[in-house]
Amino acid sequence: MSSTTVIVVIVVVVIALLALAAFAWSMNGRRKSRRLKERFGPEYDRHLSETNDPAETERVLAEREKRHRSLKLRTLDDRERETFERRWTQVQAEFVDDPDKAVDRADALVDELMSARGYPVDDFEQRAADVSVDHPVVVQRYREARRIAQANREHRADTEELRGAVTSYRELVQALLGGDQRHDGRHDGHHDGRSGGDPAGRQATHRKETSA
Repeated sequence: MSSTTVIVVIVVVVIALLALAAFAWSMNGRRKSRRLKERFGPEYDRHLSETNDPAETERVLAEREKRHRSLKLRTLDDRERETFERRWTQVQAEFVDDPDKAVDRADALVDELMSARGYPVDDFEQRAADVSVDHPVVVQRYREARRIAQANREHRADTEELRGAVTSYRELVQALLGGDQRHDGRHDGHHDGRSGGDPAGRQATHRKETSA
């Protein structure tokens, strides 16, 4: 075999290996993208709409997963869970007479619950990012509820918005009380009777029936 033939063979082999490496890299990237899209769902879409950069979106979400693994999260014991459930029921009952206060209490209760579970709560955006790893749908509602709570402090939220905020806070409370099980909010029609239900509707109905 001539030296020229040997060189040609080597070049062909190198090109083939490079092509295989590029294909493997591409497939790995696609698998990573698909996994992140499946895990984060609307949170992936939200970040992508802000950056218009899939690579940056995937980098940020991968970093969230890495950070989440370092968190020392814990499951609440039965007594802690019952205490939070009872306090949440009180928030819902309070909504009928004082929606403003109920929203503030709901926001504070969520902070306490997240802290009890082991989430750092110093910065809202960071804790929302941490929660998004396990609860990517519910965290969208949490952000909206927080926006309404802040608007309410400036007297820029009406009663229906406040009702929606309490409902959204309820979704996060239920998710966090669920321990380590993921709750993505896709089963909105089913709620635990101790902490679910309309935050004001049933209480309001009961009041009307009582007054009648």
